[in-house]
Amino acid sequence: MSHEFVVELDNFSGPFDLLLGLISKRKLDITDVALAEVTDEFVEHVNVLTTSAQEAGWSTAKTLDQLSNFLLVASTLLDLKTARLLPAGTVEDELDLELLEARDLLFARLLQYRAYKAVSFELGERITQTGYSVANSGNMSDFQGVLPPLIMSATPDMLAAMYATVLARDTTPPTVSIDHIHLQHVSVPEQRAHILGLLTERETITFDELAQTADSTLVVVARFLALLELFKAGTIDLDQDAPLSTLVISGRTHDTTDHTD
Repeated sequence: MSHEFVVELDNFSGPFDLLLGLISKRKLDITDVALAEVTDEFVEHVNVLTTSAQEAGWSTAKTLDQLSNFLLVASTLLDLKTARLLPAGTVEDELDLELLEARDLLFARLLQYRAYKAVSFELGERITQTGYSVANSGNMSDFQGVLPPLIMSATPDMLAAMYATVLARDTTPPTVSIDHIHLQHVSVPEQRAHILGLLTERETITFDELAQTADSTLVVVARFLALLELFKAGTIDLDQDAPLSTLVISGRTHDTTDHTD
C-alpha cells in the first residue's frame, strides 16, 4: 500500500506535494483550494495508515511525522489564503497592510518546506547508498618488509647512565640576588630639622641651596615635602617673585620651632 497522501478536489487531483508545487509556482490559486476538504482527506489518510501499521505491527512514527508536516504546511496555506482573500485595491487599515506584506513571507515558507523535503530525500538516498558500503580494514602485510630492521645501538648500561645523569641535574629554580640594589632611606622629619637648623643661623635660604647640597634625588624630594609641612604649620614663609623663579625660605618671626606634630 502506498503511503503517499493524494488529494481529490473538484479542481485538482493528485499528490499533496504536487499541490504544493503548483501553489508555490502560482499556477494554482490558493483561494480555489478548499482546505477543509484537504484536511478531511488527510485525516482519513492518517486513519488508514494507522490501521495498516497496527495490523502489520509497524511503528507509527512515520504516521506522526506525516501528521506534523501536514499541520505545518496547512497552517501556512491557511495564512496564505487569508492574505490572498484581501482586496487588491486600497489598503484600509494597518492589519490589511501587514497581511499583504506577509504574502511573500508565506510563499517563502512554502518554498522552504519544499527545499527541506528535497534535501531530506537526498540525504535519505545517500544514507541508503552508504549502507551498502563496507570499509576496507586494510592489509599491512605488504608493507612489513619496507621498514628497515631496528638495531638497538644503546646498551642497558648506557641507558642507565643517561637516566642517572638526568636525575643528578640541579632542578632548583635560579635566583637573582638583589643585594646590590640599595634604596636609601630618607626621613622627612630629619629634613625638617635640617631646614630649621639652617634658619637659626641665617634669616633666609633658597630651595636651590637645599637641592644642591642634597646627597640624592630622594633627599631633594624629602626636603621639598618638609618645606610644605613647615609652611602649612605656619613655621616658615615661602616667597617667589615669579613662576619658576628662585624660592626663598624664611623663618616666620624668627620662630624656628617645629610645629608640625
